[in-house]
Amino acid sequence: MPIEMRMPRMLMPAGLALGLGLVPALQAQDAPIQDNSFLVEEAYNQEAGVVQHVGTWERVDGSDNWVFTFTQEWPLFSQRHQLSYSLPWERLGEEAGSRSGVGDASLDYRYQLVGDGKAPVAFSPRFSLLLPVGDEEEGRGTGALGYEVNLPVSAVLGPRFVTHFNLGAVWTPGARNAAGHEGDVESYAFAQSFVWLARPKLNLLVEFLYESGEELVGRNLTEDSDGFFVSPGVRWAHDLPSGLQIVPGIAWTIGVGPSSGEQGVFLYLSFEHPFQ
Repeated sequence: MPIEMRMPRMLMPAGLALGLGLVPALQAQDAPIQDNSFLVEEAYNQEAGVVQHVGTWERVDGSDNWVFTFTQEWPLFSQRHQLSYSLPWERLGEEAGSRSGVGDASLDYRYQLVGDGKAPVAFSPRFSLLLPVGDEEEGRGTGALGYEVNLPVSAVLGPRFVTHFNLGAVWTPGARNAAGHEGDVESYAFAQSFVWLARPKLNLLVEFLYESGEELVGRNLTEDSDGFFVSPGVRWAHDLPSGLQIVPGIAWTIGVGPSSGEQGVFLYLSFEHPFQ
């Protein structure tokens, strides 16, 4: 499952957004869901004065492995700049004595280079520091500081369809595994999603994620590990008079090709509100 591939931000989240270059009549009637992702990151930064709190939970079917992640996204002075962080609580180790606990955290900066939530095309490159706060001996961390780059692009395909594309990479020099082996590891991910605005507050979506990474098997010795997943899902929104928007969602992640036979459930819950 994706949570075992350890591509933190590609899988946690930050917005499977519904780009808002939608028809003016629909915009005037009711603004659709925009920045609520599952596995694929959208290219829309948080609007000025608005903060988002996101909780996700993913469990691999047929195993004890699961991850809960809490994420906050904050605009920095304007929508052009965004800061966020993610804190996971997880159980990923296969060892008999493995327990749940904190995993590696991330600190993220994203720049709105092209467009925004109202543009037909948007592009927001992100750079992240992956902090080694998890216990690598229990399978919950890499034991070293990592660096991640992700290039998300969002494009409106029509009045009711949006697509998002991600190209990402992670480099972790001096990573360590549960056996104490040390070495540099890297991984790459390609992802795309298609979102159907069935209603402004009800979206159906399907996501595709391919990952290619390295796993330490000895000192400075790695083995390649690939994964490919398809994830259909649904999300809906509740808007309150106070300005708070609540977006729950659920998806089923299905492994195909090199990941055939793997599957799991993904739960999503977002709270977004003004702070100014």
